[in-house]
Amino acid sequence: MMQFIFDRLQDWLRKSKRLILEEAAKGKGFDLSDVLEIRKFLTKYTSSVGRAIESMIKIGKVNSQSGLDLPQRDGMTIHAERLNFHRYISHFRSVHRGAAFAKMRTTSVRKLLPEAWGFLCPVHTPDGEPCGLLNHMTSSCRISSFYNSEGALKPCKDIKKLLSAELVRVGMNPVLPKIERTGPPEVLHVHLDGCILGTIASANTEKAVSYLRRLKLAHTVPEDLEVGYVPLSLSGAYPGLYLFTNPARFVRPVRNLLTPSDGKQSIELIGPFEQAFMEIRCPDGGDGGRQKVFPATHEEIHPTAILSVVANLTPWSDHNQSPRNMYQCQMAKQTMGFCGQALKFRTDVKAFHLQTPQTPIVRTATYSKYCMDEFPSGTNAIVAVLSYTGYDMEDAMILNKSAVDRGMFRGHIYQASYTECIDLSTKNREKVPEIFARSALSRDTSTAVDSDGLPRLGEEVHPNEQYYSVYNCLTGAVRPVKLKGTEPAFIDYVAVNGANSKGGLQKANIRLRRVRNPIIGDKFSSRHGQKGVCSQLWPDIDMPFSANTGMRPDLIINPHAFPSRMTIAMLLESMAAKAGALHGKFINATPFANSTSIKEDDKDPCEPNSIVDEMGSMLASYGFNHHGTEFLYSGVFGNEMKCEIFIGPVYYQRLRHMVSDKFQVRTTGRIDQITRQPIGGRKHGGGIRFGEMERDALLAHGSSYLLHDRLHSCSDYHIADVCSFCGSLLTATVIKSDAQKKAKHEMLGLPTVRPPKNFVCQACKTSKGMETVAMPYVFRYLAAELAAMNIKLELRLSNKSECPASQET
Repeated sequence: MMQFIFDRLQDWLRKSKRLILEEAAKGKGFDLSDVLEIRKFLTKYTSSVGRAIESMIKIGKVNSQSGLDLPQRDGMTIHAERLNFHRYISHFRSVHRGAAFAKMRTTSVRKLLPEAWGFLCPVHTPDGEPCGLLNHMTSSCRISSFYNSEGALKPCKDIKKLLSAELVRVGMNPVLPKIERTGPPEVLHVHLDGCILGTIASANTEKAVSYLRRLKLAHTVPEDLEVGYVPLSLSGAYPGLYLFTNPARFVRPVRNLLTPSDGKQSIELIGPFEQAFMEIRCPDGGDGGRQKVFPATHEEIHPTAILSVVANLTPWSDHNQSPRNMYQCQMAKQTMGFCGQALKFRTDVKAFHLQTPQTPIVRTATYSKYCMDEFPSGTNAIVAVLSYTGYDMEDAMILNKSAVDRGMFRGHIYQASYTECIDLSTKNREKVPEIFARSALSRDTSTAVDSDGLPRLGEEVHPNEQYYSVYNCLTGAVRPVKLKGTEPAFIDYVAVNGANSKGGLQKANIRLRRVRNPIIGDKFSSRHGQKGVCSQLWPDIDMPFSANTGMRPDLIINPHAFPSRMTIAMLLESMAAKAGALHGKFINATPFANSTSIKEDDKDPCEPNSIVDEMGSMLASYGFNHHGTEFLYSGVFGNEMKCEIFIGPVYYQRLRHMVSDKFQVRTTGRIDQITRQPIGGRKHGGGIRFGEMERDALLAHGSSYLLHDRLHSCSDYHIADVCSFCGSLLTATVIKSDAQKKAKHEMLGLPTVRPPKNFVCQACKTSKGMETVAMPYVFRYLAAELAAMNIKLELRLSNKSECPASQET
C-alpha cells in the first residue's frame, strides 16, 4: 500500500513538473527568474507531499482532497505498541483489511478460504466486530521481497532470462517473434508475472513443473518462485503454467517428496496459488482420503505450521475448545510482562512491567525457538480447583495474601508526563523564553525539585505537589508545575534532550512510576482462556493445605470453570507442571504431538498411550496420586475435606486491566455549563451515566426515592418560578421595587437578610399566580429549546389558581 501511494505521488510530481516546463517553454525562453520560479514551485509542493507522507505515517490518515482513489483514507498505519512482546511481534505479522471491509454486510470477506491454509492462522483473530478481518500470518509464513535470503538484491531481468531459457530447454515455444494461435488442450500457455512467455505441450507440462521444482531446490532459480500449474479440467480454472517472481507474496515451506534424499535439502517454498493444485499430505503419513491415482508429492513439516506465533505458545491447544484458544491469543497481547530489555532508557507513553516473572514449566517448542524467556509474562502459581468460601463464584478467584506479599504478580506502570517530551521552547508566552530552573529565594520545602528545576530520581510526589519548576527569563518569576491526578508517583527517569546556546534547559522527558500490586478486582488469566478477577486476598493461615506436603495454594478457582469451557489442556498442564517440578525438567507441550508420532503397529507396547498416563507415572514415582489430586485440610476448621482436590502449578498471567486505572467515583465536582448535569469521563473527574435500564431496575425494586435522589437532588436540582395561570416556565421576571433599592442602600455592610425577590409573569402581567417548583434544570433547558422553535411548553400545576376576572375579559 505504501509503495502504491509513493508511486502515485511521484507520478503527480512528474506531471506537475512537465506542465510547468511546457508553460515556461511557450515564452521567449528560459532565464534565471523562470528557473528560480520552477525550483520554488517544486520545493513548495515537494515539502507539502513530504509533510503529507509524514502525517500519514504518524496518524495513519491520508490528507488529500482526492483521496488518491483509495478505498479508505484513515487507518493506513498501525502503531506497534510495546505492551509486551506478544503484542509487539503480532503487529508485524498481522494482515489488516481496513475499516472499509468492516462496513460490508456480507460474510464472505471474513471467511478463511482453502488457499489460505498454512498462510493465515485460523485461531489468532479477534472476536466481535473485527473477526475475520484482522488475521495473522502463521509462524512458518513469510513474505517474498526484492532481496534473497542472503540480503542481496535479486537481478530481476537475469532471473526472467534464466527462466525463459530453462523453459525453452524443457520444450516451451516462445511467443515472439511469431504469434501462436493454438491453445488448450493441445498446448498450454506459460505466464511469467502476468506476461505470456510462450506455449508448452500439455503432455510435457508436468515434466516442466518437476524440472522447475528441482531447480528451486538447487537454488538455480529463486527459492520463492511460485510454480502454479493449473491442469486441464471440466468447467474448472483456466489451464496453464503460471510463474510468479514478484515481491509481496505469501510463501511457506513444505517438504518435497519427489526429490531423492541424497543429502540435499528437500524443503521447498510454495505459494497460495499453486497450493490449491498440489498434492500435499499430512506429516503423520496418512493419505487424508487421497486416491491412489494422485500420489502425494509434498508433505507438511509439522501441524503447528498452520498456527501463528502467539497461537503456537498455548500448550496442548489441540485439547482445548476452539474459542478458548482464540481468547488466549487476545489475552496474551494484554499481559503485563516484560515490555523490553532497555526499559530503563525507554520513554513510552505507558509501559507495564511485571516485577517477579517466571519461566513456564510446561512450554511448547516455539517458546524456546522465539526466545520468549527474554520477555516473560507470567508466574507459575499453585492452583487448587475447589469451591472455597464462596468468593470464587462466576470466574472470580481467591489469591493467597502472603504469596502476594512475597511478590507474586507485583508490577509497575511507567508513564511519561507527556506524549513526547516537555518542550518549553514551543510554549513561550509572548515570545519570552522559559527554562527549567529553581528560584534561590523560593520558600518551597519540597525535596522533589532539584536545583536545576527538574525532579530528583526516586522521589515520591503526591497529587498537587510540585515536581518541576519553570523560570521566566524576562520577569524572573518561577512557575511551579504540580502533579495532576489522585495517585502518588515516583520519579523514575529524567532525560535531558539538550541545551540551547545560553545554557538553559528547555527540553526534558520525565517518566513517572506507579506501583500496581494485586488488589481486589484485578484481572488474571491462564494460558487457556480461563480469565477471572481477584475477589479476595485470603490470609495464608486460612487457606487449605495439602495432607502430603503441607503446601498451600497461591490461587483458588471454581470447578465450574471447566465443564462448559472444556479447557482440558489446563488440567493437563497442572499435572505436567507438577511432574516437571518434581523431576526438575521442562515439559514439552507442543500441540498435535500425536499427529507426528509413529503408527500404532510400530509403537513399543511399554510406552504410555496418552499424556495422562505419561504424566501420571511420573507423579506416581514420587508418591503422588496418578491423576494429580490430593487430600487437603481446611485452613479454618483443620479437618480433612471429604473429596480429592486437583492441585498443581499452572502458568498464570496478570492482565493490564486493573481497578486502580479504571475505578470511577464522584461526590461533587465539575458540571456541564449548558445542562448543569455532572460531566462524564474518568479523566475529568466525572460520573457514570445512569441510563434508562438502570432507571427501570430501580423502579422494579421499588426504590423510587433513591431514583429521585440520584437523578434530581444530586444531579441538576433547580428551583423555577412557574405561572399557574398560563403554565409558562420562561416568562417570570424580577420586579425591582423601590423598597428593595432602599434596603440595598441601608445594608452598610451588615449581615442583614436579603429581601425576597418578587416575580411577575410577563404574559399575564400579574404576580398573583407565581409558584415555586423544583425540577431538573435540563427540563428548563428543554423548554427554552422548544421555545426557540416556536413551541410552547405549558405546565399544569396541581394547585393552579383561577385567572382574575379582569384578565378573562
